[in-house]
Amino acid sequence: MVELTPSGTRGTGLSKLPPLLRRAVLGLMLVAMRLGRAPLIFLTTVGAKSGRMRRVPLLWFSDGADGWLVVASYGGSARHPAWYVNMAKRPDQVWIEVANQKVRVRVRPESLKGVEREAAWSRIVAKTPAYVGYQAKTDREIPVIRLRPETDEGR
Repeated sequence: MVELTPSGTRGTGLSKLPPLLRRAVLGLMLVAMRLGRAPLIFLTTVGAKSGRMRRVPLLWFSDGADGWLVVASYGGSARHPAWYVNMAKRPDQVWIEVANQKVRVRVRPESLKGVEREAAWSRIVAKTPAYVGYQAKTDREIPVIRLRPETDEGR
């Protein structure tokens, strides 16, 4: 289950990128992913308000043989990213595509808390120190979410 934690009172303001620049950034991310330079997944959620499928590229971190960790940092914004809100509101409608595989896998998201979150956070910031700076910009605790493949008994 994904717990929608409170937004912060301070943080960076992220503006939406113009469509052309957004496509260019996505293209660079795809190239990095295909070259094995960035551990990316495509996360698909269903909009909490719109009901439309939304797909975003995200960095991921290993969580054992069958799990992925993602971080809802939003660059240190006071608000949560839309994909995190969508995931919290519709946790049964979440899929990922790993690397350049074309197979979409339904996943079960789960917010990490307490000692488990702290241990995961330590592993994440050791690999990607930029997250420390994002946390310093906001007063909200940046959520760490575990994604595991959905199984028949998990439904």
